[in-house]
Amino acid sequence: MVNFTIDQIRSIMDRRENIRNMSVIAHVDHGKTTLSDSLIQRAGIIAEKVAGDMRYMSTRADEQERGITIKASSVSLHFEITEKDKLPPGCVSPSFLINLIDSPGHVDFSSEVTAALRVTDGALVVIDCVEGVCVQTETVLRQAVAERIKPVLFVNKVDRFLLELQLNTEEAYISFRRAIESVNVIVGNMDDKDFGDVTVAPEKGTVAFGSGLHGWGFTLGKFAEMYAAKFGVPKDKLMARLWGDNYFDGESKKWTSSPTSATGKPLNRAFCQFILEPIYQLSRAVVDDNKEKIAKMITTLNITLSPEDKELNGKALIKAIMRKFLPAADSILEMCVTHLPSPIVAQKYRVASLYEGPLDDECAVAISKCDPEGPLMMYVSKMVPTSDKGRFYAFGRVFSGVIRTGQKVRIMGPNYVPGKKDDLFLKSIQRTILMMGRKTEQIEDCPCGNIVGLVGVDQYLLKSGTITTSDIAHNIKVMKFSVSPVVRVAVEVKNAADLPKLVEGLKRLAKSDPCVLCYTEESGEHIVAGAGELHLEICLKDLEEDHAGVAIKTSDPVVSFRESVAEKSSLLCLSKSANKHNRLFCTAEPMSMELQEDIEKGNVSPKDDIKARANYLSETYGWDQNDAKAIWSFGPEGQGANLLVNASKGVQYLNEIKDSFVSAFQWASKEGVICDENMRGIRFNVLDVTLHTDAIHRGGGQIVPTARRVLYASEMSASPILLEPIYLVEITAPESAVGGIYGVLNRRRGHVISEERRVGTPLFSVKAYLPVLESFGFTADLRSHTAGQAFPQCVFDHWDSIGSIGVMGNSGDKRATEVAVATRKRKGLKEAIPDFDQFYDKL
Repeated sequence: MVNFTIDQIRSIMDRRENIRNMSVIAHVDHGKTTLSDSLIQRAGIIAEKVAGDMRYMSTRADEQERGITIKASSVSLHFEITEKDKLPPGCVSPSFLINLIDSPGHVDFSSEVTAALRVTDGALVVIDCVEGVCVQTETVLRQAVAERIKPVLFVNKVDRFLLELQLNTEEAYISFRRAIESVNVIVGNMDDKDFGDVTVAPEKGTVAFGSGLHGWGFTLGKFAEMYAAKFGVPKDKLMARLWGDNYFDGESKKWTSSPTSATGKPLNRAFCQFILEPIYQLSRAVVDDNKEKIAKMITTLNITLSPEDKELNGKALIKAIMRKFLPAADSILEMCVTHLPSPIVAQKYRVASLYEGPLDDECAVAISKCDPEGPLMMYVSKMVPTSDKGRFYAFGRVFSGVIRTGQKVRIMGPNYVPGKKDDLFLKSIQRTILMMGRKTEQIEDCPCGNIVGLVGVDQYLLKSGTITTSDIAHNIKVMKFSVSPVVRVAVEVKNAADLPKLVEGLKRLAKSDPCVLCYTEESGEHIVAGAGELHLEICLKDLEEDHAGVAIKTSDPVVSFRESVAEKSSLLCLSKSANKHNRLFCTAEPMSMELQEDIEKGNVSPKDDIKARANYLSETYGWDQNDAKAIWSFGPEGQGANLLVNASKGVQYLNEIKDSFVSAFQWASKEGVICDENMRGIRFNVLDVTLHTDAIHRGGGQIVPTARRVLYASEMSASPILLEPIYLVEITAPESAVGGIYGVLNRRRGHVISEERRVGTPLFSVKAYLPVLESFGFTADLRSHTAGQAFPQCVFDHWDSIGSIGVMGNSGDKRATEVAVATRKRKGLKEAIPDFDQFYDKL
């Protein structure tokens, strides 16, 4: 029975201090969707019997089949705190609105996690207590902290300790402590004064333990309340005693920090004695079918079982008793309401990392106050496909003002620049809706601090954007993804008459996923690029079944490479324009890896203040101040990790050709000379320019092709190399399978960087670098060589050189040259790598 109405939810939307926006984030298979079921059941949306098995938030058929989450889905829950003294400060009403987003755990879909984190203020991090913190847990936690999102922790699958591994209470405590410490290591290096302390600790009430599948869970506060009366100690004091090295000496009735009593007897840790022991005893009694003990414990704990529950036995009975004794939803929702910030609190410290414009204009002030009276500022973080074919809901969060049905707004895409007309649309909102997991509910309007869906905006926005009513508003910052689309396939239709449907379908596919790229190559191929094999498989399935609705053929997956250089140009390169009146002199040199990463993370960007950027480059990377101030452009697309630097002195008319030179640089850095791939990590220096005195002889038509040729010559004279993407693979397997793992990695040019045993479990964790080129079919290969016992998780990690390319008489590296030639052949270019003399002119 649903215990709230849409009108009730709409009324809480106006009380901003009673709203909590949170995402559930974790590694794949750590139990996010199963845990969400308990929370949804508490709100009465699904029945108690199916909670944990239904996986309500898996809205797609393939999610139900595969048992993994593919798309993040959102639901709004109503939660009431019954006891007045538990209300967080500043709250008057006991009714809370919890906007919950269940996000995927598989690394290929971590762009969905980024989109979910952007619109929430808190994160419920779920950790499997057996496996501990894994690769993807780290990735999503780092993303959360970068977005300034407060985490609380749920240690899941505790039932496995009781029933499967049968660890004793002390071993269980050590496992819990290790998992909590690992989380704090990741979030603890955030030294942001406004943000406050984001580490989690059981004694603060920011960690809960339990089992999502069985629907039970607790925080220390729950047990502290039970024992507070018995010991006559206030709850807060007791919570601190129930964790860490605290022991209770039953003989002297005193608390001590030493593990032995006054008489020298060994003592049990308080956490084990008062919390784990009762849970263990209860489970043991049920497993041993000790009816007397069960009846006695149920009476002591005031648990009333229904007649059907009394008929159960084994795991089902444990589940029924534990759900009544420690309902997971109450503990978790109470922890979230108490320890996660409301929009009013969160937007104060988030505004600086959200808003692109000055932090004192009307929009920034309204966002930081979460002001419903201020101008409307809403960020659309992704598009959700509707049941209407080809139409999408724009899903996002209102940061200030109120969004209404029929309201006139400015829709600004990511390329909008204040004062210009590009990427800007003035339109009305058709409808505002509330996303409720598998269905949607219509609402009249939605005030700030809430998550909302919009109808009718999908024609104007591709993936994300800002919606506002203010004329001076800047954009809300574009999201940074931790994965990049490095795996590509070419798609074509089986029946030529269906081509228009495919083109339309590709547009829809690009809209439906934050991280997928769809484009057409010069050879006429339609390319779909994704973060990994699984991501591509899902995208192509969606394309065929939903977006295009036609039968398609796909090529084998191919990998994007990058072109770079290994040393400084061996000679000064010159190109003359077609009319022979203009000469351009350039060289190329490699940039340090750290600087490339800085640019890709956005720490060094074209939007920075020129002086500040120059100081940073000269102090950190030893650049010359004049060069650092004379960066003309970043490329490709104005933001990549290649730089065009004007290092010339006293050249006449130079500013007139700057735009032409920059557009040539953008073109060249997007399509390098070796095999038409993007360049990465090259710094081009314009050293001298000789121009014709008459403006008509130095127009764009003369300069652009010449500048492109001189940049290509510079690249070829600087020992060009080819870079390939590398995955960091984490493989979990029992000891017997480790030999098989090494065999598979060696065959695929992988190399192991660490191997460690997961303490308290029979599992080993092997970390290795694996070229993306060799990763196709890796999972299947690994499973067949380890009898299905090894589980790999691949995350894009870095770019690495395959080897040098043979140009200008150098023989080069055989493998790299073969890869370059194969790539050229695939793209329909001449197979031979171009000759240096095509681009270099002699004086």
